[in-house]
Amino acid sequence: MTIKDKLHTLLSSEIIPDLENAIDELFEAISDGSGDLKEQKQDLEELREMRTECFAILEELNRDELEDEEIEALYEELVGMKSEDNDED
Repeated sequence: MTIKDKLHTLLSSEIIPDLENAIDELFEAISDGSGDLKEQKQDLEELREMRTECFAILEELNRDELEDEEIEALYEELVGMKSEDNDED
């Protein structure tokens, strides 16, 4: 599996679904009225922006618009972020 394939799989199978779950959970918290509404809305906007960026990266991958170095850097950054999240759980 190439680094490009690994990045595509990481984004489509892990990162984007995780972001969508977090967005759903925030929507539930907002509708329940639990927590700081202003902070939740801010978090929701950030998660949506991250999801949009991930979809944009997938599009760039599909159109072969990224150099191998960019792909590797993105992959390493996302794997690092993912493992930081797992360490916090």
